[in-house]
Amino acid sequence: MFYLLLTLFGCLTGISAVLFGFGGGFVIVPLLYRMLTATHAAADPIAQSAMHIAVATSTCVMIVNALIATRKHQRAGNLIRDYLWPLGGFIGLGAVVGAIAAMWVSGQVIRYVFIAYLGVTIVDCLLRRGFLTQSQTTIPRRLTTTETSAGGVGIGAIATFLGVGGSVMTVPLLRRCGLSMSQATSMANPLSVPVALAGTFTYMALAGFTGAELGVWYVGYIDVLAFALLTVGSLLGIRLAAPWIGRISDRVHAWVYIGLLVIVLLSISLK
Repeated sequence: MFYLLLTLFGCLTGISAVLFGFGGGFVIVPLLYRMLTATHAAADPIAQSAMHIAVATSTCVMIVNALIATRKHQRAGNLIRDYLWPLGGFIGLGAVVGAIAAMWVSGQVIRYVFIAYLGVTIVDCLLRRGFLTQSQTTIPRRLTTTETSAGGVGIGAIATFLGVGGSVMTVPLLRRCGLSMSQATSMANPLSVPVALAGTFTYMALAGFTGAELGVWYVGYIDVLAFALLTVGSLLGIRLAAPWIGRISDRVHAWVYIGLLVIVLLSISLK
């Protein structure tokens, strides 16, 4: 049952990556955290490191999801280079900082930060103008220097610290630059790649300093078996979602995006 659930939820991450820019963290982190704490005794090193494992494994799966989804959107013509670079470089820099910081705090702290961040984001999307509705005559503006540099580092640090791709920050940002939901969620995938790469390699490199002994199926804090099953499922999900690229109305796209954030918030909040 454990393996089937991982595969099915992997499929969901593939769908969410293509249609909403979520690289998988908002699905994988709560799921894997729940499964690890439910199947291991509280004193077990795996249960004690459950949140770190969930976050690290999430960033690893994100590499596959983000790269494949990026290719799909590139073929659909949804990517705009001016919004990808140099923002992506600053996000990668911040991702290293976030991963290092996450190594030295408890799993409960990461969980509470994850919950708080989701709550603030949902309220912001609902109350601030420019996310739910957008005029057809809106002319997209370019990112400012501050949004690109300081914003990019902040996005990368928070995203890797929480084990998410950063779409929850990049989508609202690009949305308020005047981009459609389809364009904003498409751009979230390539912008998640530096987060995924930096996070994965940093977690692998730094796990040895913590002294955690998790077993043969782990590379650092990455659960290799979970990664394999989630990846197989995500590949199926990406294939299923690809025909829907650009076919969802802008307003529906925005509301569903917020709805998904609410579901994830409830999932990780209920202990």
